[in-house]
Amino acid sequence: MNPLKLSERLATVASFIEKGSVLADIGSDHAYLPCHLVKTGAIERAVAGEVAKGPYESAVANVAKEGLSNAITVRLANGLAALRTEDTVETITIAGMGGTLIAGILEEGKARLEGVKRIIAQPNIHAIAIRSWCMDNGWTLVDERILKEDDKIYEILVLERGKGTFSELELLVGPFLLAEKSPVFIEKWTRELEEWKRVLHAIENAGHSEEALNKKAQLQAKIEMVGKVLSN
Repeated sequence: MNPLKLSERLATVASFIEKGSVLADIGSDHAYLPCHLVKTGAIERAVAGEVAKGPYESAVANVAKEGLSNAITVRLANGLAALRTEDTVETITIAGMGGTLIAGILEEGKARLEGVKRIIAQPNIHAIAIRSWCMDNGWTLVDERILKEDDKIYEILVLERGKGTFSELELLVGPFLLAEKSPVFIEKWTRELEEWKRVLHAIENAGHSEEALNKKAQLQAKIEMVGKVLSN
């Protein structure tokens, strides 16, 4: 992967960025995504935020190497602290982290979301945390994608301002993904179902503490809920 050729995962994230919007890529790593978007003319300006010094220095070097230092500002900052009012950011991308971490970044930095129209999140796990954050904070889902790359399954969530209400099942698996039920979706939740059953079996053999009984009840509920989706 490089600024000219993105991975399928990042290319899918890029496909949801509206042409000409001002982007903030949080956790930008090597800054491949903003570099690619500026070089291809999809956007004119971006902020690349990185909390770790090594990836920050890599992003600075890549932006300079591509001759894009006037178009892409790289900042060493934690989460949305990379954003400044004068940036007039319209779109935020946060990719390659856990869903709980992404939701935490959005919650901690939500005062900086003024003027932001779209958030594109690509959690590696626990997308439910982002959907729950949406529902509690005046944002909603407008699209979702699920894809498999290098034997890993990724979900991409597209958020815009609005009132969204999701069922327990939709929070877990995604309303758009549930409606589509693609082969990758079926594969993901078949894997999850098998893991839940393995854990449930271990709990049943481990004792009957209150914590174990609560965990068992939660797993049984999820197994029943997702099992129905896969059997239909």
